Amino acid sequence: MTRKRIRDIRHQELIKAAIRAIHKRGFASVTMAEIAAEADASAASINYYFGSKEKLMGATMRHLLGILRQATLTNLAKATTPRARLMAIIDANFDDALFTGPQCSVWIQFWAHAPYSKSLSRLHHINRARVRSHFRAELKNLLTTQTRETAQHALQSYMDGVWLEATKSNKPLNAAATRKEARRVITLLLDS
Repeated sequence: MTRKRIRDIRHQELIKAAIRAIHKRGFASVTMAEIAAEADASAASINYYFGSKEKLMGATMRHLLGILRQATLTNLAKATTPRARLMAIIDANFDDALFTGPQCSVWIQFWAHAPYSKSLSRLHHINRARVRSHFRAELKNLLTTQTRETAQHALQSYMDGVWLEATKSNKPLNAAATRKEARRVITLLLDS
């Protein structure tokens, strides 16, 4: 097993602190000093590890995308049919490690700011293309050509809506219940 370097550990701590600080204060108004305080560090350490607030934000989003990617790969490895793979993709988007209040808040705030940041915009386009590609690959085996595009848009819109609503929740999120509800939506789309 590979040992983690201090730099990698500190990097992850600062990203987790950024998630907490952004969730509390908002993407636009959070400062490096607030993120540093959340990590019990100095603003200079953030500059040392990331170079700028913008780069920390990009690293934070890549961290969240990495959680999504890992959940997707893990779930797809267990799925054996197109329907099961489609469920696996949906489940990954509401994985316990990803679908938390602070992370939903940060995710939505990042995407809201993506049009104004070249690096965040790039990450947004990569993520959307990946999700679209996964959906299309499985839906082509499940639906007719006439209904595939509509189903793909409906699923993406549904996921976006659930994430957006999650940011407004004052209660802890229930990822398992959310996955169950999302599976019902897929069943409705496929069986209608």
